[in-house]
Amino acid sequence: MAAQEISVNIPQGLDPVYSNMIQVAYKDDEFTFVFLHQIPAVNQARAKAIVSITPRHAKNLLAVLSKTMADYEAKFGKIDTPSEKQGESSVTTLRGYS
Repeated sequence: MAAQEISVNIPQGLDPVYSNMIQVAYKDDEFTFVFLHQIPAVNQARAKAIVSITPRHAKNLLAVLSKTMADYEAKFGKIDTPSEKQGESSVTTLRGYS
Protein backbone atom coordinates (compact mmCIF):
# COMPACT_ATOMS: atom_id res chain seq x y z
CA MET A 1 0.00 0.00 0.00
CA ALA A 2 1.49 3.34 -1.06
CA ALA A 3 1.81 6.17 1.44
CA GLN A 4 -0.57 9.05 0.88
CA GLU A 5 -0.09 12.65 1.95
CA ILE A 6 -3.17 14.65 2.87
CA SER A 7 -3.33 18.35 3.64
CA VAL A 8 -5.35 18.92 6.82
CA ASN A 9 -7.08 22.25 7.44
CA ILE A 10 -8.00 22.98 11.05
CA PRO A 11 -10.48 25.85 11.41
CA GLN A 12 -9.10 28.74 13.44
CA GLY A 13 -12.03 28.71 15.88
CA LEU A 14 -11.80 24.97 16.62
CA ASP A 15 -11.03 24.55 20.31
CA PRO A 16 -9.34 21.47 21.79
CA VAL A 17 -11.53 19.24 23.95
CA TYR A 18 -10.40 17.51 27.16
CA SER A 19 -11.97 14.17 27.94
CA ASN A 20 -11.23 11.84 30.84
CA MET A 21 -13.95 9.27 30.11
CA ILE A 22 -15.40 7.70 26.99
CA GLN A 23 -18.54 5.77 26.19
CA VAL A 24 -18.47 3.48 23.16
CA ALA A 25 -21.54 2.11 21.41
CA TYR A 26 -21.83 0.22 18.16
CA LYS A 27 -24.23 -1.26 15.68
CA ASP A 28 -23.69 -3.11 12.43
CA ASP A 29 -22.61 -0.06 10.41
CA GLU A 30 -21.01 2.36 12.90
CA PHE A 31 -19.15 2.88 16.16
CA THR A 32 -20.08 5.92 18.22
CA PHE A 33 -17.69 7.45 20.75
CA VAL A 34 -19.04 9.88 23.34
CA PHE A 35 -16.13 11.81 24.84
CA LEU A 36 -16.98 12.94 28.36
CA HIS A 37 -15.45 15.08 31.07
CA GLN A 38 -16.16 13.53 34.45
CA ILE A 39 -16.27 16.14 37.19
CA PRO A 40 -14.18 14.98 40.20
CA ALA A 41 -16.04 14.13 43.44
CA VAL A 42 -19.41 14.49 41.70
CA ASN A 43 -21.43 11.79 39.99
CA GLN A 44 -21.68 13.81 36.81
CA ALA A 45 -20.04 13.83 33.43
CA ARG A 46 -20.55 16.30 30.60
CA ALA A 47 -20.47 15.20 26.97
CA LYS A 48 -17.80 17.14 25.10
CA ALA A 49 -17.93 15.50 21.67
CA ILE A 50 -19.73 12.68 19.86
CA VAL A 51 -17.92 11.00 16.99
CA SER A 52 -19.32 8.23 14.79
CA ILE A 53 -17.13 6.19 12.43
CA THR A 54 -17.45 3.09 10.27
CA PRO A 55 -16.34 -0.30 11.62
CA ARG A 56 -13.40 -0.24 9.18
CA HIS A 57 -12.28 3.15 10.53
CA ALA A 58 -12.70 1.83 14.09
CA LYS A 59 -10.40 -1.09 13.24
CA ASN A 60 -7.86 1.36 11.77
CA LEU A 61 -8.15 3.53 14.89
CA LEU A 62 -7.40 0.49 17.07
CA ALA A 63 -4.27 -0.26 15.02
CA VAL A 64 -3.08 3.36 15.13
CA LEU A 65 -3.67 3.62 18.89
CA SER A 66 -1.83 0.32 19.50
CA LYS A 67 1.18 1.46 17.48
CA THR A 68 1.18 4.93 19.00
CA MET A 69 0.96 3.52 22.54
CA ALA A 70 3.85 1.13 21.84
CA ASP A 71 5.93 4.05 20.50
CA TYR A 72 5.01 6.19 23.52
CA GLU A 73 5.94 3.47 26.01
CA ALA A 74 9.23 2.81 24.19
CA LYS A 75 10.09 6.50 24.59
CA PHE A 76 8.65 7.32 28.04
CA GLY A 77 8.25 3.96 29.79
CA LYS A 78 5.43 1.53 30.38
CA ILE A 79 2.10 2.90 31.56
CA ASP A 80 0.76 0.84 34.44
CA THR A 81 -2.98 0.40 34.53
CA PRO A 82 -4.53 0.51 37.99
CA SER A 83 -5.38 -3.00 39.13
CA GLU A 84 -8.97 -3.57 40.15
CA LYS A 85 -9.58 -3.76 43.86
CA GLN A 86 -11.07 -7.11 44.79
CA GLY A 87 -14.83 -7.09 44.44
CA GLU A 88 -14.88 -3.62 42.89
CA SER A 89 -16.27 -3.18 39.40
CA SER A 90 -14.56 -1.01 36.82
CA VAL A 91 -17.87 -0.42 35.02
CA THR A 92 -19.54 2.97 35.30
CA THR A 93 -23.21 3.26 34.38
CA LEU A 94 -23.94 6.35 32.32
CA ARG A 95 -27.41 7.88 32.32
CA GLY A 96 -28.85 10.60 30.14
CA TYR A 97 -27.55 9.50 26.75
CA SER A 98 -28.94 6.80 24.51
